[in-house]
Amino acid sequence: MSLVGLVILAVYTAIALAGLAVLRWLAANPPGLVPTVLALTVGVVVTAYLGYRAGTVRLVASLQAEELPRRRAPELHRRLDALVDSMDAGKPPLLVTDLGAPNALSLGGPRRGAVVLDRSLLQLLTVDELEGVLAHELAHVESHDALLNTLAITVVRTITGLVSLLLLPVVLFVAGLDRAAGWFAGRPGERPGLVELVQWALMLTVGAVLSLLTLGYLAYSRHREYAADRRAADITGRPAALARGLVKIHRAKEPRSGLFSLLYTHEEEDRHELLSTHPPLDRRVDRLLERSNRAPKQFERIPVR
Repeated sequence: MSLVGLVILAVYTAIALAGLAVLRWLAANPPGLVPTVLALTVGVVVTAYLGYRAGTVRLVASLQAEELPRRRAPELHRRLDALVDSMDAGKPPLLVTDLGAPNALSLGGPRRGAVVLDRSLLQLLTVDELEGVLAHELAHVESHDALLNTLAITVVRTITGLVSLLLLPVVLFVAGLDRAAGWFAGRPGERPGLVELVQWALMLTVGAVLSLLTLGYLAYSRHREYAADRRAADITGRPAALARGLVKIHRAKEPRSGLFSLLYTHEEEDRHELLSTHPPLDRRVDRLLERSNRAPKQFERIPVR
């Protein structure tokens, strides 16, 4: 058994040393800071863009949405036309589908964007409230938020991968020591306490890096939600209407999981803000009401035939 353990340890040690040699060679013969950063940047951007395009296509296909004809909702289309004329969001089609809960989401950017509404919103919200929701989603389209979110996630994964790569030689050596120790002791499969401690330390290191980067991404996502709210309020001139719409959507929803939306407002407000992609609903509403300088208008239903 000792011989088997020795062979296992030798193999893993050799692989670890080979990985360490590669890293040392790269350190001794660096391609240069600028080329390295440029290559990483290009790789991250290309990966993010391809993932964004492929993800958008898959999401559109999974939604089974259909375009809402102008003849069925002329007032809604008139409001949408006025919004796109005031924004740099292109002319995204207005799609409706059954999302399983009152919700709205935006897809793509100004050239290939789309706004998707759950059918229930056409009855749940007034014309002013729905206009605010549309403006919020168009703000995401205008700012390329879907692409930027994908880019941010790709950056998080890339940095985490680089940290894991740097620790790979140590991980391989510890893995070999872990497997060999049991054979040395005549008890294959037994894990020595020190080896487990080292492995836990390595996992905690990678986990800490991933956690910090994830918290940064979540903070960025919340910032973009506030920005979309501000943009919608400025474009429509009716921040209170958007606030009412957000509250109605929140109250109408049942706790559920499913499609992620840039307007998702369910239970995340009840969680700790640091772990949420969206700001708490009450803060969003408070900020919108602070921007409102007049009383809410009389409710008006959206005619849909």
